[in-house]
Amino acid sequence: MNGTVTAVSRSDVYSFTKPNREGVRLLAGVGVEGDVHAGVTVKHRSRVARDPAQPNLRQVHLIHQELFTELRAAGFEVAPGELGENVTTSGVDLLALPVGTLLHLGGEAVVEVTGLRNPCAQIDDFQKGLLKQVVGRNADGSVVRRAGVMGIVVSGGVVRPGDPVEAELPEGPHRALDAV
Repeated sequence: MNGTVTAVSRSDVYSFTKPNREGVRLLAGVGVEGDVHAGVTVKHRSRVARDPAQPNLRQVHLIHQELFTELRAAGFEVAPGELGENVTTSGVDLLALPVGTLLHLGGEAVVEVTGLRNPCAQIDDFQKGLLKQVVGRNADGSVVRRAGVMGIVVSGGVVRPGDPVEAELPEGPHRALDAV
């Protein structure tokens, strides 16, 4: 499964959206250099409040560009970085990947997918009604999260728009993504 990086974003302050950049540097075991969510332990405020020593499984947030096309069809205008993601991709069905998938970004960086982003009510502060577009329920009542995936940096490197994305699936039985 191959695709392309369409945008990269980072912010050094807590804010919902992140400005697009010409490139970002991923640091192994840490995340996006200069991003407020980079670190070995959790940086998201709600998770820090519960247990600041827990490992940061959300070092990098990735969203598929195709989500923005779907949202536009539903009447929402959302651009890369505006949902707080670090890497926007196209051509890879991120939500269908199993836990442990390695995403090779550009020539050096590798991100291991840890789970799904669990979006919060801040999305409705950004655009009223958007939360219902990215979180819903299947016919069986199970929650469906569509706001991207989270991962940890296995190998560092610079990632830029236009870089290739290659998904390397883990061996053995595949485990479906769940919220992290």
